[in-house]
Amino acid sequence: MTGRVFLFDQPDRFVTGTVGGPGQRAFYLQASKAGAVITVGVEKTQVAALAQRLGELLFAAAAAGLVELDEAGIDQRPLEEPLVKVFQVGSLAIGWDPESTRVTIEARPLSDSPDTTEPSDTESGSVPADVDLLRVEMTPVQARSFAEQTATVIAAGRPACPFCGQPLEPTGHFCPRTNGQLN
Repeated sequence: MTGRVFLFDQPDRFVTGTVGGPGQRAFYLQASKAGAVITVGVEKTQVAALAQRLGELLFAAAAAGLVELDEAGIDQRPLEEPLVKVFQVGSLAIGWDPESTRVTIEARPLSDSPDTTEPSDTESGSVPADVDLLRVEMTPVQARSFAEQTATVIAAGRPACPFCGQPLEPTGHFCPRTNGQLN
């Protein structure tokens, strides 16, 4: 099977979105440019780690004087419809090109076979022929906007228990830090 490559260079929009209520949300990454829209499924922990590492990368680049991070507006619009998930993300990667000051995010699907875990050669742009790939290249301001928007989406979930940090259900939960008492 031939893999599909979805490239978005300075997309019109790159966001994290969800479908469903807190505790039942499915998370997605969505890139769009000039009418083309690609949506991939992602786990909450994956996208939270991506936003955190992206923020750290941008902070380090700004501290080194490589970029100036202007204020970025947060895109609060819902995901574009119709929502068609192209693949479920298995791995995410972040790249930084200091010459162009561009950030690259790559998403690859879950693999059925452990042999397809080779990273792409991002300098030559080659991708293994049988693996799908979503590659989004953006400016630091776009990356900052994505990281801040993602943090907002993550924070909109269920509140955390003040004792154990686990998500609180509307009916409470059995907290291990309070010997299983319902909180």
